[in-house]
Amino acid sequence: MNTHTTVQILYACPCVSTGSHSLMALATYIVGKTQFPEFSVVVMLDDVQIAYYDSTTWSIFHCSESDSNYHDEEQNDGDTIFRDVYNSMKNRAFYLKGHLNHTDGVQVLQRLAGCELLNYDKPGPLHFSDGFSGQNMEEFTFDMEKHDIQMKMPWMITWNQLKWLSVKFMYENVYHPICIKVLRRYLNLKKNNVMRKVKPRVRLMKKTLTDSQGLQISCLATGFYPRHINLTLFRDGQPVDDDQITGGEILPNGDGMYQMRKSLVISKEELCEEHKYNCTMKHLSLHNKLDIAYGSFSQSVVFSVLVFMCVAVVIITALIIWRKRRAAGKCSVKSNSLYQMNWY
Repeated sequence: MNTHTTVQILYACPCVSTGSHSLMALATYIVGKTQFPEFSVVVMLDDVQIAYYDSTTWSIFHCSESDSNYHDEEQNDGDTIFRDVYNSMKNRAFYLKGHLNHTDGVQVLQRLAGCELLNYDKPGPLHFSDGFSGQNMEEFTFDMEKHDIQMKMPWMITWNQLKWLSVKFMYENVYHPICIKVLRRYLNLKKNNVMRKVKPRVRLMKKTLTDSQGLQISCLATGFYPRHINLTLFRDGQPVDDDQITGGEILPNGDGMYQMRKSLVISKEELCEEHKYNCTMKHLSLHNKLDIAYGSFSQSVVFSVLVFMCVAVVIITALIIWRKRRAAGKCSVKSNSLYQMNWY
């Protein structure tokens, strides 16, 4: 069942709007002999795997609980769609293999297809994209409201009018309605997972760079869900250019949550200019944006030194007073002893 995890994904999931939910299927067709199934599909609800399908069994395997009332319906829907995808990808793979002159070895065609459910339960477009052996993608987007297909196809095969009508019919009457139906169904089943909102924990860090005597500042957000987040670094109220920032990828947190880090290197010369830096964050779990100021680093260093000096003065003063009181106490004890001796 887990053999699909070793096949390299050639491209990332298309961007999904903040606050929306998606049902995406990653299908893989392999030309050539391998230990993997010729055809396999992984179905994801947002970031949760819900089903698996391959050409070994030609049936859907549910990765977690499913509604038994819809078992037969889901098997029929899955078989209808995935058989059509299999035939389409098989023909496409052999065409691209010849078109790109890839006659030897194993070739992999991957297809990412799925739909969105926007805010207020509004069905979004149907996305569709292909990647072949590391080559550029070709993309479709079917807009239900406009009943139109937008595409970017560098390897497009010329379609006649009958083919266009056939494709639009499948998208409008089979792919899109089934996708939205299953998406709504699993959103209800998985709502405690995919519809939860967990606030990010934020850490502001700075690291001295011994080689250049500069600083690296980092804004780290961890433990948030869902994965959509907007993290921006500012210098004197202006966004820092992307080419000056490292990081920015959304990564798994290891506990079902996510994390993101953005870092900026500040040179020794720039430190003397006393810029002010801040990190702004927007997330679905926050009613307002979270704004955390770094301040001027040269001033913060001076402030830290002054605080240290004040603490040191207080400690030294307290120690001197303690010693004087201790010495005075010994003298009074000694005087009392002499007084007692003289009395006797």
